[in-house]
Formats: sequence, structure tokens, C-alpha cells
Amino acid sequence: MSDAQTPVLVIEHDPADDIRRLGDWLTAAGLRLDVVRPHAGQPLPEDLTGYRGLVVLGGKQNAYPDQDGNPSAPWLPACESLLRKAVRAQVPTLAICLGAQLLATAHGGTVAPAAAGPELGPTLVARRDAADQDPLFADVPFTPDVLQWHQDEITELPIGAVLLATSPRYPHQAFRLGPAAWGIQFHIEPDTAMIADWAESSRDRLAALGRDPAQVVAAADALMTDLAEVWQPFAARFAAVVRGELALSRPNLPLLGQ
Repeated sequence: MSDAQTPVLVIEHDPADDIRRLGDWLTAAGLRLDVVRPHAGQPLPEDLTGYRGLVVLGGKQNAYPDQDGNPSAPWLPACESLLRKAVRAQVPTLAICLGAQLLATAHGGTVAPAAAGPELGPTLVARRDAADQDPLFADVPFTPDVLQWHQDEITELPIGAVLLATSPRYPHQAFRLGPAAWGIQFHIEPDTAMIADWAESSRDRLAALGRDPAQVVAAADALMTDLAEVWQPFAARFAAVVRGELALSRPNLPLLGQ
């Protein structure tokens, strides 16, 4: 069916963080995923013409510039520009980890190294009351399991952002900008193999936290079914927003610059 080919742009910043299980869920929900890999030299489009949704994945890059004021990857300013255009045009957007941080910085928020240190492996987040009125988060459990793998955090949300999920050490776990752009600090896309690759490449960081990589992988693997029970329906709801089948929330405050 033609309506089963709703086009969505996916930006992959890092080959170690592809769309994986989330891609399967979105495809099953009727989306066509066009993946652009700027890390491999593929240029980002200048705008979202021809796309009805945007997904921005995570990666090892930082959302803030280096000490000389340069972006940590040359394509990040173009990605931020696309995120601004998506929010302004109300193109449904799902931004994950680094993607969420870029969604924040693109709209006046701030990101910095996490004061509480890296957050690696399975954990819980808690929904805020505002999530009750959100089309994606309303049906998420109050304290869902998630997978974390980050060492930076959003220290200040953009003006007008609605906080949807939090945790004691990292308060900005999920938020919405405008009616149709969501940022989540945690990961919902990995399978066990992806977590195993991350644990192998993060042995030193895990050791500094007193964590055994094999135990982190085993804990993540044990949660895969529970994670799918929560986040596959979440992905399906995002697909329904993209396809115009699920009503949007209205922002409470004007967005910066609008």
C-alpha cells in the first residue's frame, strides 16, 4: 500500500549506534526509513522536503563545541539546522541521546559533561505529570526500564520545552518541543549485540565505575523483552503521529525565536 511507505529521514551519527530495533518497529508501523550517514561522508539534505518525519540517533560526538569553538563533528551545525526546521514546520521528530542534546542546543538549551558522571547500562526513568497529556508518553509506565549510554547531559532545556521524564541524577531524560518534537536522553534502539559492542569499547569507563562489562550486557539482555513491551508501542505511536493518525499536543509556551 502506498500509505505504508511514509518517508522519514534518519540521521546516523555513528556506525556503532544505528537504528536497529527501533528501525524494525518503525518499519512495521508503516514508515520508510531513509538513513543518511554523515559520518561516512553522506551529505545531509538542506531541508526536509519529501519527508514526513525525522529521527536523529546518538553517537560519540558532543553536542557542544570544543575549546576552540569548533563542532565535534563537521555536520552537526547542519543537523541542528534541520532540527530547527523540523520544529518550526511541526515535522514529527524523535531525537535520541546525542540527537536529544542537539535538539536542545539547536533551540537555546545547554549541554555539558554530566556532573554525576557517565550513565551506562539499564536503569529506570520516571514520567512527569505532563506526560499524561503527551501522545507518545501518556501510555508509558510511570517508571519504565530504559538503556543509558551517555557521559554528557542536557543541563538546561530550551524555553518552552515540556519535561516528560526525569531521574534523580539526570533530570532531563525526555522532553517535547512544540507539538511534535521529542528528545529522549536514553536509548530504545539497541539490541543485545549493540550493547555488547558498546560495553567492549567502554571497558575503561565501566571499570572506573566499578562495573563488569559482561554483567552490564547480561542485565541489558535480560530486559530486552520488557523494553520491547514498552518502547515498541511508543515507536508505533510516533509512527502514527508521522502518518497523521494521532493527534498532537499543543505547546504551552512559545519557542525561542518564534
